[in-house]
Amino acid sequence: MPIQILPDELIDQIAAGEVIERPASVVKELVENSLDAGARRIEIDVERGGVGLIRVHDDGSGMDAHEVTLSLQRHATSKIASMADLESVATLGFRGEAMPSIASVSRLRLVSRTSLAAHAVEIQAEGGIRSTVRPAAHVVGTTVEVRDLFFNVPARRKFVRSDATEVGHIVRLVERLALSRPDISFQLRNGERVILDAQATDTSQEPVAARVRAIVGNDFLEQALPFEHAAGPVWVGGWLGLPTASRGAADQQFWFVNGRSVRDRLLMNAVRLGYRDVLFHGRYPAYVLYLALDPAMVDVNAHPTKLEVRFRDSRQIHDFVFRAIAEALSHTRPGETEPQPSGALPVAPRDLRPAVTEPAYVAPREAVQAALPYAPSRDPWTVAARLQETAPHPYADSDRPLGTPLAQIRGTYILSQTADGVILVDMHAGHERVLYEQLKAQYANGLPSQALLEPVVIELASHELDALLEDRAEWERAGFELEALGHTRLGLRRVPALLSEAKIAQIVREVARDLDNPTAAHHIEDASDRFLATLACRTSVHANRRLSLPEMDALLRQMEQTLRANQCNHGRPTWVRMSWMELDRLFLRGR
Repeated sequence: MPIQILPDELIDQIAAGEVIERPASVVKELVENSLDAGARRIEIDVERGGVGLIRVHDDGSGMDAHEVTLSLQRHATSKIASMADLESVATLGFRGEAMPSIASVSRLRLVSRTSLAAHAVEIQAEGGIRSTVRPAAHVVGTTVEVRDLFFNVPARRKFVRSDATEVGHIVRLVERLALSRPDISFQLRNGERVILDAQATDTSQEPVAARVRAIVGNDFLEQALPFEHAAGPVWVGGWLGLPTASRGAADQQFWFVNGRSVRDRLLMNAVRLGYRDVLFHGRYPAYVLYLALDPAMVDVNAHPTKLEVRFRDSRQIHDFVFRAIAEALSHTRPGETEPQPSGALPVAPRDLRPAVTEPAYVAPREAVQAALPYAPSRDPWTVAARLQETAPHPYADSDRPLGTPLAQIRGTYILSQTADGVILVDMHAGHERVLYEQLKAQYANGLPSQALLEPVVIELASHELDALLEDRAEWERAGFELEALGHTRLGLRRVPALLSEAKIAQIVREVARDLDNPTAAHHIEDASDRFLATLACRTSVHANRRLSLPEMDALLRQMEQTLRANQCNHGRPTWVRMSWMELDRLFLRGR
């Protein structure tokens, strides 16, 4: 076949294959046009999963007869006019491909009216064949009806799923659009049934949280950390789901760049790394995040669907987002005061100075015994007499968020009491986080170590020894001095000061096996952090280790001063609280 120029109808259908993947793609393009036109209310109607009908009505600026005609021609747009405009796109649409692409695979009707026009104008298209423009009746704004989607492309029609599946895609799309613009009203109807009705939020009076609550749910907000951070012309903010509220699927992850909903790998990876120290393996964080920056710093012309973007300095943006999220999550510790972001719609970077928190008060050891509700005694009536007295004030001490330790339960948990209720602390998980953060803080300059009078010889499997020697730099930086004494023997001449001499061989053997076993690999990807996390896990106190009350108190005070202490290195919670009200409810008190 010789080279030839393709007919316009075929060119439009090829373009439609890139832009119009399914009915939800049509809704996206039409609603984004409405937003660019300054609409304050957008109504969307669908039938038969969007294949039968998609109607989008808005109260935007509208179009005159000339613009209506041009709107169905390829590469006709009001958004950009020069290369300079393309380099700093501030609108959602700009390519001029969506409308002709939709018209080429459907039966389309477009009616629009400007505020200065005496009447509306209408144009129709069927399979790309356009009619002439004629007068019509319509309020100020635009309505686009798309019927029989893919009627002339049977191959594409076969890939359309069931009505319920396609409506589900449309609902999730409209939810993202509604989250991107809380100042706009959105209504979505499937036939006669209203699926979504999100009223505009007056951002000067109500917080953006109202829209987030309506779309994502109140449960998300109750278990999310609000934050914001700015550096120069870049601002990031929103809500980060607490690690304890992680999900089994990545179904509550929302990213918005300059008001545009995106699914960008660079940003999603930055979030994943920000959670790496606190998220349980195999779980996914929930978040609603907004990134605002100079339009010239981001290229939105990376893909026809505009779901991915390219940043001028991708590494800088990645590190900015990663560090901002990691810093926000580092404050997940007992008694930490969480910063509250402004309720205004995040459309421009803003200044946020991180709050400085005072270190938690550490009670002297002699005060621990005085804080007990009774003195140890073999006389059971002594306990009853002391319980009748007023509880001592240390329970109400706000500088002790984890309360005063009372006992160790099942050799695993520490029971403590506060003014608000009781707290159970997983002593291994808590101690593991404390050691891990200490190791990370000291690792850069080398961990304190001690020389051994005699080298410790450890028997390992040959593959374990080989894997250990491959990571020799990490071991030596952590305070070990080691050498191979054979194919299965490892010699230690220096070890970190925190290790107990009696357990050196056991700890090193367990760490080596953990690092060599892929199925038991730690969720932390960075090699040095993974090594330190494994070392902390194996070094921390384990179940059935009896702790004295001063030791329990010291651990609780350390946790209160340790970043990310609400989760262990594996992402498990380190403590839980039960309020007096919850406890009374269990025993039906007050009824």
